[in-house]
Amino acid sequence: MGEKLLRIAIVVAICVALAFLLRLVIRRVVRRIVNSAKSKAQVSDTVALERSPLADMRLVQRTRTLGTILQNIVNVTLVVVALVLIVNVIDNQLIGSLTLITAAVGAGLGFGAQNIVKDVLNGLFIVAEDQIGIGDVVDLGLATGVVEYVSVRITQVRDVNGTLWYVRNGEVTRIGNMSQGWARAITDVGVPADAAIEDVEQALMDAAHGLATDPRWRTRIIESPELWGLEVITGETLIIRVVIKTRANAKDDVAQELRLRLKAAIEGLGLPAPSLTAVYPTGSEGSRRVRGANPPRTRPNAVTGVPAPERGTWRKRNPTPKTEKAPAETPKKPRKPAEGYGPGADGEDGKK
Repeated sequence: MGEKLLRIAIVVAICVALAFLLRLVIRRVVRRIVNSAKSKAQVSDTVALERSPLADMRLVQRTRTLGTILQNIVNVTLVVVALVLIVNVIDNQLIGSLTLITAAVGAGLGFGAQNIVKDVLNGLFIVAEDQIGIGDVVDLGLATGVVEYVSVRITQVRDVNGTLWYVRNGEVTRIGNMSQGWARAITDVGVPADAAIEDVEQALMDAAHGLATDPRWRTRIIESPELWGLEVITGETLIIRVVIKTRANAKDDVAQELRLRLKAAIEGLGLPAPSLTAVYPTGSEGSRRVRGANPPRTRPNAVTGVPAPERGTWRKRNPTPKTEKAPAETPKKPRKPAEGYGPGADGEDGKK
């Protein structure tokens, strides 16, 4: 009995030492990644990383989450291994006799906990692929709001009314993240049908460019404003669309300031107060406008065996071979002016 207790103590000591060592390694790796992000952003606290590039903040969040997950996996694995080794020390035949019972219990737990396994696996991919992060404004289908907490099983989202939603990661089939990359502030301006379109468009673009060049706002705007032109014509109103590409977290502020300046520009032309509407294109309209008013140039697909043009033009020119000289052009004879036209007609400069 004393020998068995000694062997059990050795097993427990080894597992505790391994757990301590692995946790130390995981913490050191996490700390190194976090310190690297801090040094790049030149800050001393992770809270100050909100003023640094978004990638650094998300890297810290993702690293700490994955570090916690790895620590939990190490703890559970070592506890299971320690229990198996201790049972083996007590009685070598005990494990063999419990094989069927263990298989039955494992099958039952696997069948009953398949939703939990699905949640955990989906949560691991969400965290590892950086699909969402704390502070992001997301649409999970089941809930829309600001992400307050992300774990491997659930995600907590607080909506605009203050309700905190607990969304299981296994139930999330799509994620719309409105805080990554960039966003567009799209505004439709309604003006009277008898207004001069050219003057109105010029006034709108001047107001939008004034916003983009304002020192208080230019850091939040990514590209120059765009005028997508006349969108809708009704019996009494013309709808003109103005677009500004902004940073994702500054879309609402820029949109509000843009509407104020567009309203002032329209009133400066002597027109009545316009109707201003924020637009969110969806479906086919959203897919066509995802790259802006001017789509990228593409080459035609070769479907008849004819090679695609080299310069992206639909008609390939036939260049003159370098070894042959191009034939000299025959000088064209001057055409006789028609009656009533040309110099000397009616004593004026060729105009009747």
